[in-house]
Amino acid sequence: MHSPKPRRKPGPTTAGADSGEKLDELLISSAICNGEDLGPFVRKTFGTGKPETLLHHLKLFARSKESEIEEVCKAHYQDFINAVDDLKSLLSDVESLKSSLSDSNSKLQSIAAPLLSSLDSLVEAQTVSRNVDLAIRALTHCVRVMELVSRANQHLQSGSFYLALKCVDSIESDFLEKTQSSTLKRMLEKRIPQIRGYVERKVSKELGDWLVEIRVVSRNLGQLAIGEASAARQREEELRMKQKEAEEQSRLSLRDCVYALKEEEDDDEYESGLEGSDAFDLTPLYRAYHIHQSLSLEDRFKRYYFDNRELQLKSDSQVSSMTPFLESHQTFFAQIAGFFIVEDRVLRTGGGLISRQEVEFLWDLAVGNMCAVLEDQFSRMQTANHLLLIKDYVSLLGVSLRRYGYTVDALLEVLSKHRDKYHELLLSDCRKQMIEALAADKFEQMLMKKEYEYSMNVLSFQLQTSDIAPAFPYIAPFSTTVPDCCRIVRSFIEDSVSFMSHGGQLDFYDVVKKYLDRLLGEVLDEALLKLINTSVHGVSQAMQVAANMSVFERACDFFFRHAAQLSGVPLRMAERGRRHFPLTKSQNAAEDTLSGLLKKKIDGFMTLIENVNWTSDDVPQGGNEYMNEVIIYLETLVSTAQQILPAKVLKRVLRDVLAHISERIVGTLCGDIVKRLSMAAIKGVDVDIQLLESFTEQLKPLLTDREAKEMKTAFVEMRQLINLLLSSHPENFVNPVIRERSYNALDYRKVAAVSEKLRDPSDSIFGTFGTRGSRQNPKNKSLDTLIKRLKDVS
Repeated sequence: MHSPKPRRKPGPTTAGADSGEKLDELLISSAICNGEDLGPFVRKTFGTGKPETLLHHLKLFARSKESEIEEVCKAHYQDFINAVDDLKSLLSDVESLKSSLSDSNSKLQSIAAPLLSSLDSLVEAQTVSRNVDLAIRALTHCVRVMELVSRANQHLQSGSFYLALKCVDSIESDFLEKTQSSTLKRMLEKRIPQIRGYVERKVSKELGDWLVEIRVVSRNLGQLAIGEASAARQREEELRMKQKEAEEQSRLSLRDCVYALKEEEDDDEYESGLEGSDAFDLTPLYRAYHIHQSLSLEDRFKRYYFDNRELQLKSDSQVSSMTPFLESHQTFFAQIAGFFIVEDRVLRTGGGLISRQEVEFLWDLAVGNMCAVLEDQFSRMQTANHLLLIKDYVSLLGVSLRRYGYTVDALLEVLSKHRDKYHELLLSDCRKQMIEALAADKFEQMLMKKEYEYSMNVLSFQLQTSDIAPAFPYIAPFSTTVPDCCRIVRSFIEDSVSFMSHGGQLDFYDVVKKYLDRLLGEVLDEALLKLINTSVHGVSQAMQVAANMSVFERACDFFFRHAAQLSGVPLRMAERGRRHFPLTKSQNAAEDTLSGLLKKKIDGFMTLIENVNWTSDDVPQGGNEYMNEVIIYLETLVSTAQQILPAKVLKRVLRDVLAHISERIVGTLCGDIVKRLSMAAIKGVDVDIQLLESFTEQLKPLLTDREAKEMKTAFVEMRQLINLLLSSHPENFVNPVIRERSYNALDYRKVAAVSEKLRDPSDSIFGTFGTRGSRQNPKNKSLDTLIKRLKDVS
């Protein structure tokens, strides 16, 4: 080795310059290595005029990096050489893998070729299957459509238009949108409106033919109805005479009574025959109406029908000037009568084709025209016989149409010209007969030994409560007064109807009803009131009179129905014009008398309440003596009264009696008889109330649930008072909400009076000295609070 040469120490100036250059070199090298901006160095170098130093340093830096680059390239090249060697070693393996994959691919294709062929066949078969299914569904749909079309054509050919429309509606709603065949769909869309139009034209033509035909039918129908009314008037006269004869001999002969009943049956057969003769064919009208409903043209058809019928009515209401009215009046009135008989049938069976207001409008129009014609014709007529002939025929027209519910008051104003004092005389005779019948009454239930007596006294006035004939001898719930008075009233009705109908009065039912109301409300009611006020003195008598009044209530229904039947008025019109029960005054008087007598009887038992020990510490287990006596009497009364009194009358009477018992007990508790009360006495009264409640429960078979609840309200004041006194917090009475809910029937003055008597003396001012250290009973404290609050209120 060579020893290093000794360095020369530079001089001071040279050393300083070299250190500066080395510093710049280090800074430039550091900037180049760090990739910093060399701009400042370049500007400094050129600024000093020495760029050689910078270039020298750059070249040195480049040479130093070239060696590093060379070393890096050598390292990377060696890795590349190694990788190439590795690839060359894998080349043979790749070739063998390639040949193996080629063989596998060949085998796979040879094996999968048949499967691919089968898969293609399967896909094709599935496509064909779907197409076939779609075709089958389309064909099935088309077949169902064609079946409906074929069925609709058959119905059209056979004239079953409604069924044809149903088929068309089914096609349109269920099949038209689902039809895939455009040709078939277009055909259906075109034909459906045409079919509906065809059906509408056909039924409209049938309706037009029916409107022409019904005018002839109406005229014949009106003539038939008026003819039957005339025959009925003659039969009515004959029947009335026979019934009078049978009535006179009914007390002596069974044969005559049966004869009269047979005449009634003959009359019933006549009435049924009259109804059967009114049959006429409305099928074309209802068919057209039904078809138009199916076509959603209901309102238009109603308007069309009403307009046509109104035009027909106006045409029928015109009087020909070429023919004397005396000769044409029967055809004129028969045409109008038949018109409204048809309209009544259409109203009742047409399902809303024409409304009652429209029929009434047509009837008012017809009545106005008829009144104008009658006024005009009557003003021209100079022969009384002619006027009477037309008047009689118009009265028959009124009788015929009244059966169908048409009012003829306007025609009555033209026709009615006579009323006299006939009914006043008839009322006077009936008054004398009723006074004699009531004077002969013995207030005993009527005994009927034979069937004819039952038929004469019960069935003939429809007084029976059951259609089953009773066993004989039969004891009726009424006395002899009822059938005797019924015979008098029925005779009055028949005489009144006979007079009015003989006079040819059109609407004489109002007159008969008016005087029938007077007979019942003035004559019979006043006679019964006089009987009750002067002759009834015992409970049995009062009970019999009350039972008679209940039977009279059913009899009055018969009277009005009988008067309506004889007057030719439909029963529904008679029921519509019914008023309240005409014997209400005497009925109320009978019930009040019975209640008053029962209250007097109860008061006799209630005197035993004075024997009650109100300060006792023992609770009577079976109730107090007075209440047991009252219950025994009430049970005996009910068992007897329910045999003759209706449940509603018995309920009203018992409710009054129970209310009276409640008032007596409450009055006793509040009165001067009771000075002080114990809780045991209050509980004893509670037992008494329970006995009354048990008694009302026993009445449930006779009353409805609602009536049973109403029965308990008769003693609700007593029950609420006892509940309040037995409660643990009596001061709740002053709570408005609780009072309204549980004690709404109590008067605070009565509550205060009874509470003061119930308060324990030990709780008083002087009684508290000995118990000042003990605690007061909470209930007594609540009771004291209640008493104090009630005193403040008073």
